[in-house]
Amino acid sequence: MYMILFVLNDPQKLEMILDAWKKSGVGGTTIYESTGAFRKRMRIPGRYAYTPENLDENNVSLMSVVQTETIVQNCLAETEQVIGDLSNPDTGIFCYWELDGVKGLHKNYSAE
Repeated sequence: MYMILFVLNDPQKLEMILDAWKKSGVGGTTIYESTGAFRKRMRIPGRYAYTPENLDENNVSLMSVVQTETIVQNCLAETEQVIGDLSNPDTGIFCYWELDGVKGLHKNYSAE
């Protein structure tokens, strides 16, 4: 099993990313609004100060657990089809890692 974490720079593309991930074999995704530290106004003691532009813009972060690295690679390829090369600025950050254990992923829900 693998955990995928993707920080999407442009929340307008969220629906396209979710469709691409589903096409890649991703079963479910957790989505949350996120903000990088450098997007917020930071006061650094002393003579340094950092005030970025676009203070109110947020990212969207997506997390998913998938069964194989093949799904991860398909997901990455589909993500770059939507976003473009993630090596470019203002696109996003895609990372993944192998999980040692997962509990509660596959549940059988009865229709009530």
